[in-house]
Amino acid sequence: MGEFLDFPTLIVIIVAIVVLLRLRSVLGTRTGNERPPSQRYESVSRTRPDNDENVVQMPRRGQVDNAEAERAQRKLEAEIEKFSAGKPEVEAGLRAIADVDPAFSPKQFLEGAKAAYEMIVTAYAAGDRKALKGLLDKDVYDSFDAAITEREAAGHSTEFTFVGLSNIEYVEAELDKRNAVVTLKIDAEVVSITKDREGEIVEGTPGQVVAIADEWTFMRNTKSRDPNWKLVATNDLE
Repeated sequence: MGEFLDFPTLIVIIVAIVVLLRLRSVLGTRTGNERPPSQRYESVSRTRPDNDENVVQMPRRGQVDNAEAERAQRKLEAEIEKFSAGKPEVEAGLRAIADVDPAFSPKQFLEGAKAAYEMIVTAYAAGDRKALKGLLDKDVYDSFDAAITEREAAGHSTEFTFVGLSNIEYVEAELDKRNAVVTLKIDAEVVSITKDREGEIVEGTPGQVVAIADEWTFMRNTKSRDPNWKLVATNDLE
């Protein structure tokens, strides 16, 4: 008995008792009357008001998609009304194109046409057939190519500066089967002079800004994966 209650053994017993008391004070004790975890959770949830002002209600995915679609549709309708400029045929044509081509925007189309116009007239003046080929329908390209060839045969060269566009507007718009067709009236300002082999000016005045007016028709197959429009007809209004 004396060996059992030796001093080291007493120390171990005392330490064990202290540890047990510490654990009890931290974890508590069960009395047998505690509610299951599910009941405690339900009690908390019942104390929360149904319309908690501190809770941010996040829109569902479908609601977000519908809102974006409605905004896009309103924007499209506003553009069609603005750029058709009160012309019922143009309005109907733009709407028909937009119905089969969700990416079509009357505003963006005009911006693209402005850039295309500058590239085409500049490439034509420089005789850049490679640049023209990617922008023109075959028939229009053949016409431009013939004019460049005639100019080269005569020994003429053109010095050209594109100043800017003073106006661009829709004249016609239609959906011809699968082809979207748009005709624009384009008013531009340029400086252009033509010289012969000797460098003598045969046409134009240096530094003089000249106004030119054209009707250009662009077309795109709406079933094609190619998003680019091509110039299919030109008409000099002067």
